[in-house]
Amino acid sequence: MADTPGLDLLDGARRFFVTGGAGFIGSHLVEALLRLPQAEVVVYDNFSSGRRWHLETIPAGVPLTVVERDLKDLDRLVAAMTGADAVFHLASNPDIAKAETEPAIDFWEGTYLTQNVLEAMRRNRVRWIVYASGSGVYGDRGDTELAEDAGPFLPISTYGASKLAGEALIGAYCHMFELSGRAFRFANVVGPRQTHGVVYDFVRRLLAEPTHLQILGDGSQSKSYIHVDDIVQAMLTVGRRGSGGFDAFNVATLDYQSVREIADLVIDRLRLSDVRYEFTGGARGWKGDVPVVRFDTAKIRALGWVSRYSSREALLHAADAIIAHARGGTLEHA
Repeated sequence: MADTPGLDLLDGARRFFVTGGAGFIGSHLVEALLRLPQAEVVVYDNFSSGRRWHLETIPAGVPLTVVERDLKDLDRLVAAMTGADAVFHLASNPDIAKAETEPAIDFWEGTYLTQNVLEAMRRNRVRWIVYASGSGVYGDRGDTELAEDAGPFLPISTYGASKLAGEALIGAYCHMFELSGRAFRFANVVGPRQTHGVVYDFVRRLLAEPTHLQILGDGSQSKSYIHVDDIVQAMLTVGRRGSGGFDAFNVATLDYQSVREIADLVIDRLRLSDVRYEFTGGARGWKGDVPVVRFDTAKIRALGWVSRYSSREALLHAADAIIAHARGGTLEHA
């Protein structure tokens, strides 16, 4: 087991522990990790939002172990993490708007889980953690392009607050217990195997009712949409440049799409016409929604990472995969 602060994650680690590894992002990451030389992967997932079919593309006989447990069970988590070299912590509440009716969900399915993961790492002397954070940590900053140190951080959703709390906990554990941690503040992630998000919602609604589409807000909300393959490569790129302590990275495309443009795109991919839009009104899709997000990604691009897909290209790939799956086709990389 690696126990040296400053470990180069990919060169020094062999046994990877992935929380939420059966989820949308997690399953793509697991596939990439298993392609690394001599890699072993443990997926720890309670399957509340993860899906077993997300892992069906992984061939039999590879060194993959799936543990169906909840991260709230600390003793079981400690036991399952024994022998791990590095942790990828992706488990969290995937339904951001749900907090409007269940305000505590992001604490129990976010902050609390991160604390347990860190404590299991401390007890097992695991030194590396990679954390899936998000743009919500910045709060609502309008069209200002935000670098990683663009404080103050004032989240307007419990989801964003939970992600920021997770970053703070990781930073504290890095300082107190000589861990190395990397947080990735992702733009809106899209691609095959999505089970939430605006593209997924539009496809499902239009297949059920092809003449009418309700759009939350006024449709002008504008953000970066990044393909899941690009964020996996971002995590691996940073992993090849290991150093001690804590650091954070924005990961986004260099372009943006509005919600109305996404609706037009989905309608085009479904080959529909004469669809009536009904906007619920207001600048936000829901309480806690940040309508405009702009990222400065110079920091990670300086390490050699580039986004293969633009926002529109990523959305097209995602829409085609979701449509194919919804119609009973195979869900594969476009």
